[in-house]
Amino acid sequence: MAADPASGGDGRVVYSVSEISRRIKELVEPRFPDVWVEGEVSNLRASAAGHLYFTLKDDRSQLPAVCFRSAAVYLRFKPQNGESFRARGRVSVYEGRGQYQIIVEVLEPAGRGTLHEEFERLKERLSREGLFAGERKRKLPPFPSRIGVVTSARAAALRDILSVLERRHDAIDVLICPADVQGKGAGVQIAAGLDELGRRDVDLVIVARGGGSMEDLWPFNEEIVARAIAACPKPVV
Repeated sequence: MAADPASGGDGRVVYSVSEISRRIKELVEPRFPDVWVEGEVSNLRASAAGHLYFTLKDDRSQLPAVCFRSAAVYLRFKPQNGESFRARGRVSVYEGRGQYQIIVEVLEPAGRGTLHEEFERLKERLSREGLFAGERKRKLPPFPSRIGVVTSARAAALRDILSVLERRHDAIDVLICPADVQGKGAGVQIAAGLDELGRRDVDLVIVARGGGSMEDLWPFNEEIVARAIAACPKPVV
């Protein structure tokens, strides 16, 4: 049990960190034993044990969430990044880290998230322009001799690509065009890389990065990237 606050010689009451965390827990948990919370799912990941960890967010705040396996196996709707869900559960405070989260028992869709809606609107508009028409697709060369890659020089995806090529076909030349693949301005850099490699002597272009949340992957959904792929004279993967 945490110690009671000590009184300083100057009359101030001094709390320990543990005491503050305990008192916050005592205040918060009884007030939110069974609540519904609506937000957009982000940073979703599943543990090996079957628990689901994610964040519920709106335009101003984020709330960590966990759905333990005992509840996750009964979910009718599996959450997806970028989609809005209503979660029913209890708010819990983890004293050791001074963090709070919602422990989710029930999840139900609450409509599409803002990022997903934005993606669908862009996809529909570009489809009307014919950017995704089947006849625009370029055939991949069966035996490429030189491959261009647009990705971060530090990306695990780049190491995976080079490792696979070394094992299977080490005679292929690889031309790397470094670009940020996450954050503000990443889409512009990816598009510039596609433009650069489209003018180089390569047989195809790979645009790559590792996994991540919908927000992390968003630069690949930007209009400038879609148009750069459509304009690239080389096949793009």
